[in-house]
Amino acid sequence: MYTISNGYRSLSLLVGLNWDRVLFVAVIFGALMAGAHLGTVL
Repeated sequence: MYTISNGYRSLSLLVGLNWDRVLFVAVIFGALMAGAHLGTVL
């Protein structure tokens, strides 16, 4: 049980530190998808 809680704590710390990078990648991916959609419509 201790190992599971310790692993979960380190995982949440990793997500907390890298949340801005994940958001940055998601925004860029969304912008690329929007650009591809506009490119096919126009």
